[in-house]
Amino acid sequence: MTHKALLALMFALGGLTIGGIGDAQASAKYYTTNPGIICTKKTVVYYQDAAKTKRLATIHKNHYAQISQVIQAKGHAPVLKTTTGKYVTANRAFVAKTAGYQNPKRYYQVSYSQIKPYGQVGYTVKRNYEGIKTWKIMRRLGTANGYNKYNAATYRAVRTFQKRHHLKVTGNVNQQTWVKLGFSKASWTSIDAYVAPLGAHAWNGREDHINAMIKQARLYLGNPYLVGSSSSPAYGTDCSGLVMQALYAGGINPQPISAIHHAFPGNEWNSRNLWASKQFKHVAYQHKQRGDLIFYYQPGTHTIWHVAIYLGQGKVIESWPPRIMIQPIKNSQRSDIAGVARVFN
Repeated sequence: MTHKALLALMFALGGLTIGGIGDAQASAKYYTTNPGIICTKKTVVYYQDAAKTKRLATIHKNHYAQISQVIQAKGHAPVLKTTTGKYVTANRAFVAKTAGYQNPKRYYQVSYSQIKPYGQVGYTVKRNYEGIKTWKIMRRLGTANGYNKYNAATYRAVRTFQKRHHLKVTGNVNQQTWVKLGFSKASWTSIDAYVAPLGAHAWNGREDHINAMIKQARLYLGNPYLVGSSSSPAYGTDCSGLVMQALYAGGINPQPISAIHHAFPGNEWNSRNLWASKQFKHVAYQHKQRGDLIFYYQPGTHTIWHVAIYLGQGKVIESWPPRIMIQPIKNSQRSDIAGVARVFN
């Protein structure tokens, strides 16, 4: 190790103070104003105190942290105090100022403001629509058949209901018909508008974003498989509907693929749209990692028909009839894996 490298290492780990080094040189090596968010460039140590006498943990490269202030104790090298109350070196050779964790530009960018609904909130439900609204309407009118698609029987039942209640007879369910069916006015928009809240911040790293995605998916465990559905954890979803809300929680907005459009005719196969997106990095199956999306072919074809989230250790979380559950990555129902898409790079 060169003398220069040894000095840098001793500074970072707290083994050398700035005494004896010129002020100009010290200023060049350290942050003297709050950098806001830092990312570690090398292995560093978290300390319990600004004097760096009590070690807490060793932190490796590409770890992110939010900084509350720069501490410049007399006779000691400057240190950064994190918002979690820990202390880390301010040496620029070891920690870099950054805008926060982000994917490379060619992939979906990570959002740090709440993702907004994409599509018409409060859409009218018509023939061949799917989703939570359709599911509720069919159950209320007694036309539920295990597949929540607005079919001919539902259309006729809606027309009969509208005639009986002196509503405009269209066979479609608008807000007026929805409320007359006994549903709340607020639910007319809240079902559509739901976008999972962000579960990670700019100062959180890749692992935290993956955790946010999986945590959101776990909220749906045990809920029923409902085709074309992607709303709050109060309801069920289908496979890509579950993935959509998990992506939102991680800060990924894959529009024009959206939770709202997922209920529209022809959009129930958002697994195919996600697979076709060039803004995910596709990796070999043998290189799959926790948080990756696993896509499946329909048996005997090269048609995408399912997507799940990889949890590691050979398990996925998925929505598959009859419910949202954790299963082996391959089982007797779906084992033809098309490939793997990486969400966070």
